[in-house]
Amino acid sequence: MTPRLNNPHGIGTGPIKAMVALEGALSKCSLDHGLLELVKLRASQINGCAFCIHMHSTWLRASGETEMRLYMLNAWRESSLYTPRERAALAWTEALTLLAETGAPDEDYALVKAEFSEEEQVDLTIAIGAINVWNRLQVGFRAAHPVDKAAA
Repeated sequence: MTPRLNNPHGIGTGPIKAMVALEGALSKCSLDHGLLELVKLRASQINGCAFCIHMHSTWLRASGETEMRLYMLNAWRESSLYTPRERAALAWTEALTLLAETGAPDEDYALVKAEFSEEEQVDLTIAIGAINVWNRLQVGFRAAHPVDKAAA
């Protein structure tokens, strides 16, 4: 795949700086870093963003996430490997990433409300929105993920 722009992050400096600042704020929010990374990975899977899938799975592995939980993320609903809190976050991620199809169902919100404080609900929702913006930038401009020479 050929990138459409060589460095979209260097072109849209104002909005990109705002997105980077948002990520900085999210990294300091009350939500667990591992949970945020799972959410980002799941949204990126749904959106088919190879760049972000590579990045977030790499970060999750580096922080100690197990291979099996990464492999099973696409099938989290059928797996017992995820906590109720993670399941609520993943359901909300899918609901908001596929918003036109789901309309953010009350059932998914009830799961989030049961597991997260109001502040955490807002932070989680903003994190989901942010990763969807990043996915659209990367997919839209065909950003290439790094390739390990041995895997190529």
